[in-house]
Amino acid sequence: MSAAASADRSAKLVQFKLHDINVHFGSQHALHGIHLEIAKGDRLALIGANGSGKSTLLRVLHGLITLTSNKASGRLTGLIETLPETRQAMLFQRPHMLRMSVLNNVTLAAWLAGQSWSNAKQLAMIQLNHVGLLEPARRQANTLSQGQQQRLAFARARVTQPNVLILDEPTASLDPGSKREVEGLMHAFAEEDNGLTLIFASHNLGQVKRLATHVAYLEYGNLLACLPVDDFFDEERLKAVSMQAQKFLKGDLF
Repeated sequence: MSAAASADRSAKLVQFKLHDINVHFGSQHALHGIHLEIAKGDRLALIGANGSGKSTLLRVLHGLITLTSNKASGRLTGLIETLPETRQAMLFQRPHMLRMSVLNNVTLAAWLAGQSWSNAKQLAMIQLNHVGLLEPARRQANTLSQGQQQRLAFARARVTQPNVLILDEPTASLDPGSKREVEGLMHAFAEEDNGLTLIFASHNLGQVKRLATHVAYLEYGNLLACLPVDDFFDEERLKAVSMQAQKFLKGDLF
């Protein structure tokens, strides 16, 4: 990391600070002693093989696994600090569509976030226009294509005005055209929402290069590297931090 980049990052507020985070699912140790800081406005990509702990870490960050969780949902130890007034939304690889219209899926989200129903409906129309779904607004949400459903999930998340957006492989099951559309939304939201913190898991290294400012590599629940994106994709710099991450990047680990 250059001196300028280091100074710029140190000047940022820390959105999340994780201290010695461990997660167990029964006898399975899913995360091992994770120490991680994510600055406000960062775009952090989590990479690693299947089972490396990416999804578990995202769920920890979103509060879906807590100190009081039971064994089935994951048992967490450690400490998580977040900025006050952190407002989060999370998108999954296959978003759940409520059994109602496209418009009402988004309107309900805004209403639950505290808007009156009339205001919520107006905000929903704005977001549906933003993601290109005004035309099918009256259709049942579960009749949309996968790509359209993912765009609907973006509208539903953004209408709640989050300052943290967490995404678990949002383009993994999409065709190339839909992937480009969703990537475009990720980039647009990060650019337009000043200070938005974007955290996403991805197997697509090209996508990571295009969207991330920082990259974290996980292996068997261990965080082995977390670097600015340019440093991560510099073979010698990465090798000095983690040989395993460098091997993964070269395709020697899967």
